[in-house]
Amino acid sequence: MSHRPPGADRLPALAAPGGELDRLVRDGVRTVGAGAVWAVGDAGGALGGGSHGTLGQGPYAGLAPGPDTLYDLASLTKIVALWPCAGALWQSGRLPLDEPLGRWWPPAAGHPSEILTVRQLLAHTAGLLPHTRFARLYGPEPAAIRAGVIAAPLHRAPGTAVEYTDRAAVLLTYLVEDLGGAPLDELAARWVWRPLGMADARYGPLGPAETARTAPTEYEESLGAHLRGVVHDPSARLLGGVSGNAGAFATARDLARFLAAVLAPPPRLPWGERWIAESLREQTGGLTPARGLSWLYAPGTDPADGTFVHYGFTGTGIWVSRRLGRWALLLTNKVHYDRSTQPLTDLRNAFRRSVFG
Repeated sequence: MSHRPPGADRLPALAAPGGELDRLVRDGVRTVGAGAVWAVGDAGGALGGGSHGTLGQGPYAGLAPGPDTLYDLASLTKIVALWPCAGALWQSGRLPLDEPLGRWWPPAAGHPSEILTVRQLLAHTAGLLPHTRFARLYGPEPAAIRAGVIAAPLHRAPGTAVEYTDRAAVLLTYLVEDLGGAPLDELAARWVWRPLGMADARYGPLGPAETARTAPTEYEESLGAHLRGVVHDPSARLLGGVSGNAGAFATARDLARFLAAVLAPPPRLPWGERWIAESLREQTGGLTPARGLSWLYAPGTDPADGTFVHYGFTGTGIWVSRRLGRWALLLTNKVHYDRSTQPLTDLRNAFRRSVFG
């Protein structure tokens, strides 16, 4: 059976202005309620893209999304910041995937997390507590949060279930920063964003000029305003806006560069070919849902196609298939309007089917 999706040779036509993908997104945002930016491409870059709808309600109703709109990436931060930084350390031999964390954090304190491995953290099989209500659990101080995250009891035995949790990304952030010798925002800029020419990618809080072209997210009672240029995720906000689970902002242009590099990494990229090949394969030992390292197999696709996906809570999404040689992105700020998920899920699935089959 062929694994090539219908229309595989028609991707440029599908992506043309007014083409099938453009019409699909245009019609979809009417149901979703939020505007959207989309693009598809290959290792050479974008083959097409567009935008529809508006960025928000009230004072934002007249603002249209576009390729230079900054989006709060939410959990896509795990992919565009934490994952490649972990890869840079792995490729340099500083971050073995299967050594227990106690190798770096002395086991004298007997913390449960010291038996976990980096592979388990990236594949979400570590058995960590799923919730991240850090302020309630540990108080507001970053040092106390770090100590609490490292010492937290396990939710289940490592390697027995796939359970997506932001806590794994926060724990890995501490290790990456310790080994990299700098905060994650500095490492991501040095190893990922600057080498790829991702000129707009950055952690917040954003300055006035960047905030003016940022898609707003939810209304925050404590601020009396919608969050805009400030990370939506409360745990990342508590950590000063810089974390591996959330906090990065980027444009569609930035993500197009990043996804093209996943298909064909430039020479001398510190997290290049070996890391990508290691990550974009099954890492969960037969458990379901199958995951790679940070990436999830796209629901509804043939695993043989190797189509991987990651979504962000704010309404963002990216897909990539090295076998099929293509990538796609669909960025919205759906959470600005409401937290209903089904309309966006339907649009995402239809968009993915058109691009990948």
